[in-house]
Amino acid sequence: MRKVFEKIKEELLALLPPTIYFLIALSLVAEVHRLMLKGTGLSVSTSAQIVVGALILGKAVLISDLLPFVNRYPDEPLAYNIVWKGAIYFVIATLIHYLERLIDFWKEAGGFGAANRELLAQIVWPHFWAVQIVLLILIFNYCLLHELTRVLGAAKMRQMFFGGAASVAA
Repeated sequence: MRKVFEKIKEELLALLPPTIYFLIALSLVAEVHRLMLKGTGLSVSTSAQIVVGALILGKAVLISDLLPFVNRYPDEPLAYNIVWKGAIYFVIATLIHYLERLIDFWKEAGGFGAANRELLAQIVWPHFWAVQIVLLILIFNYCLLHELTRVLGAAKMRQMFFGGAASVAA
């Protein structure tokens, strides 16, 4: 039973960094989106949607990292893995963003096909792509920090960012 709790603790600790990062990132994106939609009458993301999105993205990052093709360039310059992983995470984020909007239309349309047609007819594409651009920047920043931490180690990164003595243990 102890091993089960240790594994759960390990998984939760691994889930924290990407989830916290994406919670902050999605909150920023939601605020930008809210400001863009102010006065249009279009709905914006709720706090619950942001938390669920952050949890989904955090878990998607962890699951994606387990796939053999995701860490494709571990021995190449960092830019390779940053661009590769960033592209994968961006596709996932784009799908989540689109599905989030689709679910709103699905509630009203009653069916998937009708909801998709309605969404495609009513979506404000410049707003959608503006949010995607912000997400792209945030995702690549996450990948940059993640890859630097992988190469330098968590202890060295903490010491570089927050000061103090560098500890040998990671």
